[in-house]
Amino acid sequence: MSADLQWMVIRNNSSYLMKRKAVPHFSKEPNNLKGRNSLRYSGLVQARTIGVEPTADGKGVVLVTKNASCLRKPLKKYRRTELKRDSRKTFTTIRKLVGKSGYRKDLKMAAVRRASALLKSQKPILVKKTRGKKKE
Repeated sequence: MSADLQWMVIRNNSSYLMKRKAVPHFSKEPNNLKGRNSLRYSGLVQARTIGVEPTADGKGVVLVTKNASCLRKPLKKYRRTELKRDSRKTFTTIRKLVGKSGYRKDLKMAAVRRASALLKSQKPILVKKTRGKKKE
């Protein structure tokens, strides 16, 4: 079934859909980088999708890509690549895998931004020490 036909079915009726009044519709589906309910970012209907998730131990990110040739084989459908190095090398790897290899160039910056937000949230929060009041 084509992606357009699948989108026409899923667009308004999906268990991942979050509808609110006077707010654009959002989606919780896997491999949706921006969380928007649109054909471009949909992780369910596109043949090639990209997802960025935190690792199980909380020290890095996992880049998830959909293998277009294995759509009917659920175990081989997704490729998972753990990226646990420093943030610069992680972003460079994502740019190379997504942009330069021609996978989905339109989702390159969205994937980098998602990885950046996840890595930033994994850093420990440092409590700043406040100086005491000077004695007279």
